[in-house]
Amino acid sequence: MGELHVEQFLSETFHDTQTLRVWLPPGYHDAAQVQRKYPVLYMLDGQNLFDACTSSFHSEWQIDETLTRLIEEGKVEPIIVVGIDSLNIQRAEEYLPFSDGVFGEGKPVQGAKFPAFLANEVLPRIGREFRVQTGREHTGVGGSSYGSVAALYALLERPDVFGLGLLESTSVQAGNGELIRRTRSLILPPLRVSIGVGTEETGVAKETGSKLGLTVEKMNRLLPWGSQQIADNLKNTGADASDVKLTVTVGARHEEKAWAARFPAAVEFLFPAK
Repeated sequence: MGELHVEQFLSETFHDTQTLRVWLPPGYHDAAQVQRKYPVLYMLDGQNLFDACTSSFHSEWQIDETLTRLIEEGKVEPIIVVGIDSLNIQRAEEYLPFSDGVFGEGKPVQGAKFPAFLANEVLPRIGREFRVQTGREHTGVGGSSYGSVAALYALLERPDVFGLGLLESTSVQAGNGELIRRTRSLILPPLRVSIGVGTEETGVAKETGSKLGLTVEKMNRLLPWGSQQIADNLKNTGADASDVKLTVTVGARHEEKAWAARFPAAVEFLFPAK
């Protein structure tokens, strides 16, 4: 099942305590592997990845069980996963680079700092403590919902660091479609990106969205459409277009259960066994 390390540090970027959950693949400590370095997938909302007991929604991605199985089956190369916990009360503020005028009611955000937080604080820390491969071709970033917004923004702002992306149920309403516009013209697009979305992402009407005329039906059309637009943009931009895997799951909702179900195919695409 691999090995999970949990540690905390004081962030110079956000001036708060950040928690990292570092999952090491089976065999990491074996004598035969002491010189081996591993690719890394940095995932947001780390508390929801490995254990339902720590999850904000009592449901998990099952990343440790899934990766252990896929590695043993020879479908995925052994990788390290670094989960970065979100602070529930400050999650939107730290993840969003631009305000969500629909569900966030335009509240101030600091997410433009998030790529620097990852590149200047998290990656160096992990590099000092664990045996990791460097280079954008070995470094991925991913998340869901607002976490997917932050992950995609990191891909766009720091293409020198991150070359692989795992984007689930991206909140394309944030910035009123700004991520769609920003992915249209890229000099250095990501290498590979897995994008997943369901057709029932919005299960209930939210007061703010309803006031703006965004019904459940409209939102359920909007999110898959936005993910499709981002996928199309990444496939047709830059000197070399991104290799993109888009998965639209009929009936899937905005929840860990759906993200866990799509994770195996996503990680196989991003980190195929060599």
